[in-house]
Amino acid sequence: MTEEQGLLQRLAGWFDSRLGLSYPMLRPVPQYALNPFYWLGALAVVAFVIQGVTGVIMMLYYIPSPTQAYTSTLYIFQNVYNGRFLETIHLYTAYAMIMLAFMHMMRGYFVSVHKKPREVMWIVGMLMGFVTLGFGFTGYLLPWTVVSKSATDVGVGMVSALPQPISSLLTFFIQGSGGDSAEILRFFDLHVVILPAVLLVLLVVKMYMLESHGVADPTGGVPSGPKPKTSPIFPDVTMYLFELSLLFGAGMLLISAIFPLNLPPAYSAGAAASYTPQPDWYFLWIYQVLKMSVFEANGPLGQYGLPLALTLVTLIFAALILLPFIDRGGERRVSRRPLYTTLGLLFVGELVTLSYWGLITPGQTIPAEQAALVVGGIALLIVAGSALIYGTMYRRAKGRLATARSDEIPRTELRSGLAFSGLVAAGAFSMGLLVNSVVGVALGDYSTASIVTVAGSAALLALDLLATAFVIYRLDLRTGTIRRRVKALEFGWRE
Repeated sequence: MTEEQGLLQRLAGWFDSRLGLSYPMLRPVPQYALNPFYWLGALAVVAFVIQGVTGVIMMLYYIPSPTQAYTSTLYIFQNVYNGRFLETIHLYTAYAMIMLAFMHMMRGYFVSVHKKPREVMWIVGMLMGFVTLGFGFTGYLLPWTVVSKSATDVGVGMVSALPQPISSLLTFFIQGSGGDSAEILRFFDLHVVILPAVLLVLLVVKMYMLESHGVADPTGGVPSGPKPKTSPIFPDVTMYLFELSLLFGAGMLLISAIFPLNLPPAYSAGAAASYTPQPDWYFLWIYQVLKMSVFEANGPLGQYGLPLALTLVTLIFAALILLPFIDRGGERRVSRRPLYTTLGLLFVGELVTLSYWGLITPGQTIPAEQAALVVGGIALLIVAGSALIYGTMYRRAKGRLATARSDEIPRTELRSGLAFSGLVAAGAFSMGLLVNSVVGVALGDYSTASIVTVAGSAALLALDLLATAFVIYRLDLRTGTIRRRVKALEFGWRE
């Protein structure tokens, strides 16, 4: 066998192990997987099916035109039998689908389902999540209300702020040749044809890989001894999913009946002028970041502020997609992954905080010092809480009987993970204070308090950078990868 043939064989083996090209279908499901938290993704698919049924019914009456979109939507509300109820279910299941997709992603993150051999499954799942957000973005415009049109204009403006040629391509993709008529027709086509087709293709691919790899084992591994009991796809697992879907559907029907949807006023230039535009709740956290004064056009970064903020958000999404190739360790237990667990809690905590903050501050520019205090304060609280919890877990594990495992949380992993998370939080806090204070001095505020704030925040940032270098150096000492020794950073070190 030649070297090229061996390379092709290894490559084919990698794809076969990840995509399951040679695996049988409809394998039994372990009984420990008959748990609602294992089926959050399936419930998101159920929500998608409900949206499809209700959406097809509404398509019988809806006209995608700037002059008729609102009147046709109003006709559904007022003249179609249970039309208001139909619109409410469609909207609420869309919200439920987005929330279930997010919960499914975060559960997968914390139990490490992205690890070998499920790397491709994770990437496909992330793409499905982006398509789900696309459903929300494109469908929100279609009623053509002052709320939906203004929110969509905000989203389109965010896209146009991306670097060229990305912004031009995406703007043309979602708006067409320009104008309201082309925009609503393009959004309608995306919402009812293109995105559903893409989601269905991705769903088939992911379901095939799920059948190939099976349900992920518990984070602690499968107990030694007899194999765990399994349940056949038919009828046990099918009936379980059917019952779970019925409970979900009944809940959505009940919520829709109790909290019916009210149609906002129609869009017009005059109505939009008196309305403060905001995106829907699932994009509020991004919008809140863009509202921070440091990223404003008249802020210290000038015209580069908005593209920089969007680039940071894009990097977060890219890190989530590439997570299987970043977190490559074999450990899956939360108790032994303090770094990634703390980073996940930081992501969720900041996302929830920014979303709620954006909800209560519509149209307000956020001063840099407020942003630093809130974002940095939340980060410090989460890191401190994580340190307390992991420290308590470590002490309890160490204090058990001699017959029990005492290395459940390695001291080095705990310290390095919490130190890294704490330094990130402190760095964000000090950087925010420094930028805000420097801008204030540049604008003519030469008060003693401003000068002290500049000096203090700069010193805090310098100490944070020094501490980061110290932690990285000590970690490299432990792994033996240091090439040039720095004795000043080795005090107290034992070979």
